[in-house]
Amino acid sequence: MTSEVVENEFEFYSKAEKYWKDVPATVDGMLGGYGHISSIDINSSRKFLQRFLRDGPNRTGTTRALDCGAGIGRITKRLLLPLFKTVDMVDVTEDFLTKAKSYLGEEGRRVRNYYCCGLQDFSPEPNCYDVIWIQWVIGHLTDNHLSDFLKRCRTGLRPNGIVVIKDNMAQEGVIMDDVDSSVCRDLDVVRKIIRRAGLHLLAEERQENFPDEIYHVYTFAMR
Repeated sequence: MTSEVVENEFEFYSKAEKYWKDVPATVDGMLGGYGHISSIDINSSRKFLQRFLRDGPNRTGTTRALDCGAGIGRITKRLLLPLFKTVDMVDVTEDFLTKAKSYLGEEGRRVRNYYCCGLQDFSPEPNCYDVIWIQWVIGHLTDNHLSDFLKRCRTGLRPNGIVVIKDNMAQEGVIMDDVDSSVCRDLDVVRKIIRRAGLHLLAEERQENFPDEIYHVYTFAMR
């Protein structure tokens, strides 16, 4: 539980904001020096997502997606814009969203909104999104804020829409990272928070071909 490792909630959030303000607005900056894994990450995410976009009675639509913790738009550019008509981006660091406007190029015209906001304070527009994509950012939310945010995401989904979390998983318990002021949870803790938010897991997958020295990364789809 984050309550066991986060002593001061205000400090937890403000320290993270300060950390990201000093990070270069580049793909390498977004990935903590692991920019070279970006293509492996995107290709796996595309395969995972496309199983829900295929034809069928419960097919997830492709009208609009939301990129949470979007940074400069790495996922928006390479995963979401090629699959969805429009995308919205939300990130706490204004400089990243400013950089996104040039990084995304011509296709960036299909980004409707750039929301500068921490996810603990962000509410997706109700009944708006086919896919809400949340990658490498849940560690910046306390358990209660993550559960509440996922509840708000649930109301933000269109019929047959899905919420996707892709993130690092600890081997056991909850581990605090004082450098960027984030936590890493184990699979059981994340599953419990998903259930607490009233969401049902549809699929879960471990990312392959990432460097051995980093945390295991898992992708979850839910609605």
